[in-house]
Amino acid sequence: MAYSGKFNPTNPAKYKGDLGTIVWRSLLELRFMKYLDGHPSVLAWQSEETVIPYISPIDNRAHRYFVDFCATLKTKTGEKTCLIEIKPAKQCEPPTKPKRKTVKATNRYIREAATYVVNQAKWNQAKRVCAVQGWEFVVITDKQLRF
Repeated sequence: MAYSGKFNPTNPAKYKGDLGTIVWRSLLELRFMKYLDGHPSVLAWQSEETVIPYISPIDNRAHRYFVDFCATLKTKTGEKTCLIEIKPAKQCEPPTKPKRKTVKATNRYIREAATYVVNQAKWNQAKRVCAVQGWEFVVITDKQLRF
């Protein structure tokens, strides 16, 4: 079951974007938004405001990647900016081939493989952009958010 909704921050001054368009598309994203909004080390944040062009390995065409979050964090040595993607851990690993060769299992494997290679293309491009900007790119999974 998919969940989504609008997020209303309790610290709106931290949000650097349109407050009326903050949307969470999973419970993982909602949990992370609450963290960004409330944690004192988070100086500023945005949701889906950073757009990175990339080439999809599926159709070899240009697409736009809307990174889940951009956050400026206070560190011991100053500040750092991070682009952050929230994903289920399963989408961060190559899919395993099905043991049974049913149509349903094969179709699921094809979908999972396509998701994996597209995610890798997006993330590789995000890492390139971050390297140029002096930022950090991080993928946070459900395991890290303790779901």
